Amino acid sequence: MTNDDHRTRPAAGRGARRRRTAAALSVVVGLAGIAVPGAASAARPPGRESAADLQRSLDALVRDDHFPAALAGVRAPNGSIRNHRAGVADIRHSRQPPMDGRVRIGSNTKTFVAVVVLQLVAEGKVDLDASVDTYLPGLLRGDGIDGRHITVRQLLQHTSGLPDYSEFLGEDISGVLDAYVDPRELLDVALAQGAVTPSADAKSKYHYSNTNYLVAGLLIQKVTRRPLGEEITTRIIDPLQLRHTSFPAPGEQRIRGAHPHGYLLDESGKPVLDVTDLDPSAAWAAGAMVSTPGDLNRFLAAVLAGRVLPPAQLAQMLTTVQAPDGTHHGLGLSRRSLPCGGYAWSHGGAIAGFQSRMAVTDDGRAASVAVTALSPDATARAHVGEAIDTALCS
Repeated sequence: MTNDDHRTRPAAGRGARRRRTAAALSVVVGLAGIAVPGAASAARPPGRESAADLQRSLDALVRDDHFPAALAGVRAPNGSIRNHRAGVADIRHSRQPPMDGRVRIGSNTKTFVAVVVLQLVAEGKVDLDASVDTYLPGLLRGDGIDGRHITVRQLLQHTSGLPDYSEFLGEDISGVLDAYVDPRELLDVALAQGAVTPSADAKSKYHYSNTNYLVAGLLIQKVTRRPLGEEITTRIIDPLQLRHTSFPAPGEQRIRGAHPHGYLLDESGKPVLDVTDLDPSAAWAAGAMVSTPGDLNRFLAAVLAGRVLPPAQLAQMLTTVQAPDGTHHGLGLSRRSLPCGGYAWSHGGAIAGFQSRMAVTDDGRAASVAVTALSPDATARAHVGEAIDTALCS
């Protein structure tokens, strides 16, 4: 970047966006997949002390990590709700961000997609251990890639060996944040790379790849003969009354309802580009959705309570494989050990302008945190997950 790029820019025209987004293309679908921990049943019930701890965590995300805004929601097992906020909704003004405002949730979308696939399994329309070719014949072919030998379970579990298309996007596909990209174009990018080379270590079969959920989205559409967003809406959003959650329609670039602005930050933590309005098609089934901390809590608590899936499919969702780093991953959810003891089921997501985390405990306590920038600082990103720990472990 030039020195000019280090100045705060509330808005930019299309030409400026083209010049400034080339280096951030992977951020559009850089869907930070696996969430850091929440807490388990050892967590203290929500009260004044834990509320103050969480507020201090959000204040630190804004003050020390330079996120323009931070939002959080905590849902107790009895359904009581507590919301928090810090920072500003828009760096041009001093107004507070909306309480429980809408944000782009990135890879948290994957949990919604996994639930829909598992509902289709429960309906007898999909077999987890059937090949992808059973439903999408001939779709997956490439160097070391053969859909006849990749199962639906492997897609949802990230053990398929499919490369992550988001690592190979260039300006020929998504040169600007407002470009529309068809899912098949994204798949072509992945298939051109060949399969991920497995290691001798059996644990390395786990390889997080956005391409897995791209294919899962195509499978849902093929089996149901309806658009992916419609299936997520009718099967999950409407029944759970997630009133602030949506899967953007093709071409939809604005966030509906009350929301803070999202930004790209430079290495010093200064906002350099307002990316609130963008085309999320390059994320699609891997990370295009919009929601709020409150709705994420309601959704994830309902999943773990067995209100979304039959017991057999929920058990499949929570059956894990171990990744090389020792973490455990099910189908659209991860299980993480927690600093206060026990574990939580969780996921996370990042997309240009936003980063979020959601987690739920076995006893039904849920917490979600969102910030309004995708920071280049790994430590700052990790602090978002630590705020989840604070919400549930304080």
